[in-house]
Amino acid sequence: MPSRSRLLLLAPTLVLTALIIWAVRAGDFAGAGDWLTGQPWGIVTLGDLYFGFVLSALVVAATERRWLPALFWILPIFVLGNVWTGLWFILRWPQVWRRLAPQDRADAA
Repeated sequence: MPSRSRLLLLAPTLVLTALIIWAVRAGDFAGAGDWLTGQPWGIVTLGDLYFGFVLSALVVAATERRWLPALFWILPIFVLGNVWTGLWFILRWPQVWRRLAPQDRADAA
């Protein structure tokens, strides 16, 4: 099951990466940032996004056993966002699965 799960995590990570590349090429990054920070719902969206980054960082911190790899994965989250988080989940999914699974399900993985 974890192998299929990792593939299911890979697909949206690649789609998000492609969307970012498309937006960088087609859009006005500075103009979009001005709009986001100038509109109430844009500010809410940014707050929601960064709250999600903090939650992701907490999951990484709780899962990584050593502080240096934890910092390697946590610090870029706030710049690279969910593409970086998706990559972490793809690579660490078997460990996350085992830690979250009831013992009988973890033994089957």
